[in-house]
Formats: sequence, structure tokens, C-alpha cells
Amino acid sequence: MTTLTAPPKTAPPPVATRKSSGSGKWRRRIPLLPALVFTIAVTQLPFVATLVISTFQWNILKPGDRHFVGLSNFTFVFTDERLRTAVLNTIVLTTSVVLISVVLGLGLAMLLDRRFAGRGLARTLLIAPFLVMPVAAALLWKHAIYNPDYGLLNGTLNAVYRLFGASNGPTVAWVSSYPMPAVVVSLVWQWTPFMMLILLAGLQAQPGDVLEAAKVDGASALKTFRHITLPHLRQYIELGILLGTIYVVQTFDAVYTITQGGPGSQTTNLPYEIYLTMFRKFEYGQAAAAGVVVVLGSIVIATFALRTVASLFREEASR
Repeated sequence: MTTLTAPPKTAPPPVATRKSSGSGKWRRRIPLLPALVFTIAVTQLPFVATLVISTFQWNILKPGDRHFVGLSNFTFVFTDERLRTAVLNTIVLTTSVVLISVVLGLGLAMLLDRRFAGRGLARTLLIAPFLVMPVAAALLWKHAIYNPDYGLLNGTLNAVYRLFGASNGPTVAWVSSYPMPAVVVSLVWQWTPFMMLILLAGLQAQPGDVLEAAKVDGASALKTFRHITLPHLRQYIELGILLGTIYVVQTFDAVYTITQGGPGSQTTNLPYEIYLTMFRKFEYGQAAAAGVVVVLGSIVIATFALRTVASLFREEASR
């Protein structure tokens, strides 16, 4: 009769080994401490200073009249009519730019996902607008395209009118007549390549066997896009919308360069209104409070963006 013997028990690792492994982790992290300290000094200390300033009534034209007012500046931010108009303009501008850029970016990404001669050159040319500095892009649109005297739009209109026998075409002041569309179009031109890159990465990450199976089953291109490609791109579209919203909501260059918020505050968004409060009204406390509100809103959006990115990484790792 055989007897069963229990397997020998393994002793737990000694405490000294666990301590040494923990200290080894800290030794590996020590070289990162200077970068961490630098990041905190550059990003968090100015934000803390802004928080402190936002609790003061501080006008630089009255240097002796600075005093603590608590949260009254934040009350002003949410009740001032100009700031409410700026919030509405920011929502309209951001929503228009992001949605139009996503739609155009999706169309361009689907075109670039196909093989054709010169695809590398076409991809480089389509990415180029995103690499242009924002101020340079705004100046390009304001003077080379929108200018009523020598701009490209009016020159093209005049050429078309002359083709049909007219002596000259209309002279349209695009910036003053259509201020918000003028800013939106310039930003869409700049942000469409960004959306295109994100969605192109999503298209190229599609499982080829699924697409091949759909093709074998006789699914049309429209049904394949609707039932396979679009659900696969959902997280990529969400990521593009969230990241685009974070950046476009902070737009200052295009508004300042093309319209300067006008005419009649029709294009004044929150960053430009903060600039006016700071450097035209010299109300440092109110400007700091509005800046804090914008930062907190951006943090909320960034949190959703980070969750979307994390879910994409988890999905890729599970494949």
C-alpha cells in the first residue's frame, strides 16, 4: 500500500530580499526625480499662483487697492455677460471645428487607406497644414485667402464671373461679413490632418480576416463600412474628438490674428476674453479666475481622453 506524501513546502523569500528589491525600484526611479521636480516647478507652481491671484481683487491701474475677495471672481466669471458670450462662442467654434474635421479626416483616411500611385506624397501633402505654426496659418488665411483686394477667394470669384462675360465679380469682405465661418474654416484646414492621422491608424489596425470574410459573404462596401469599420473606429473617433476639443477650446492665435474677436464680439472665445480682461481691463483676479475655469474644464475633457487611450491600449494588448 503506497502512502501519499505532501510536496515539500517552499519557504517564503526572506525579508531582506524583499527589502532589497523595493530599494532597487527606488534606485531605478531616482534618475527620474529631476525631471519630476522640473515638471512640477514649470506646470504646478504657476497654476497654484494663478489660484492665489484668482482670490484677489487686483487691478494693475490701482496698485494700492489689492485685497482678498474669496470666490467672488468666480461668481463674476459665471455671471458676466461678456464671459457668457465668450463661452457660447467657444462652444460654437469648438463644436464646428471638431465635427467638421472628424468628418473630413475620416474621408481622407479612407482614401489614403487604399493603395495607389503617389500615396506617400499625397499623405505628406495632406499632413502639411498641421505642421504650419498657428500664427503663420492664421496670417496666411487672413491675407492670402480672405483679403478683399488681392485674396484668393475674391480672385477666384472674379475669374469665374469674367468667364461668363461679366466685367468683374463681387468684392466680398469675408472676415467682416462672415467672421465665425472665417475662423472655423481656417481651423478646420489645420486640424483635419490631425483627425486623419488618428483615423488612418484605426483603419490600418482593422483585422484583415474579418474584412475578407465580409467580402466572401458578399457584403457591399457600404454595409462593411457601417457594420464593421465604423464600430471598429468608434474609439478612434472618440479619441480624435476629445483631443481635438482639448486643443481647439484653447484657440487664441486664429481669433486674435484673423478677427480680433470682432466684429462686435462675434468670435470672442474664452482665451481671447481672458486676454482682454488681463491686458485691456487689467483685472488680474478676474482673468486668473476665468483661466482656472478653463483649466478645470480641460482637465475634465483630458480625463475622458486618457480613459479612451487606455481602453485602446487594452484592446490592442488583448489581441
